[in-house]
Amino acid sequence: MASESSDTSKEGTLAPMEAAQVAARLLAELTGKEPQGVTSLAPADEGWEVEVEVVEDHRVPSSADILSLYEIQIDQEGNLLSWRRTRRYPRGRGDEAQ
Repeated sequence: MASESSDTSKEGTLAPMEAAQVAARLLAELTGKEPQGVTSLAPADEGWEVEVEVVEDHRVPSSADILSLYEIQIDQEGNLLSWRRTRRYPRGRGDEAQ
């Protein structure tokens, strides 16, 4: 008996975990920067909206790094629809008022 993959919710549709991984990989390819983590994931009309945090500028010490938050939209098949940087901030100050 064949079992359904836990990575996809149905044929051709990304499951939440897979959508997060695809968005992080796409951002790395677009920016050349390594994602630090996915900070939010939400279904959108055409697929998924994912926010990914990256180190924008490595500094010494690392507590002085500059981080950025990117918003990526992908469709149900994992194709890029749009992306943009929404925030840039010093490490440790991500939740402070802008």
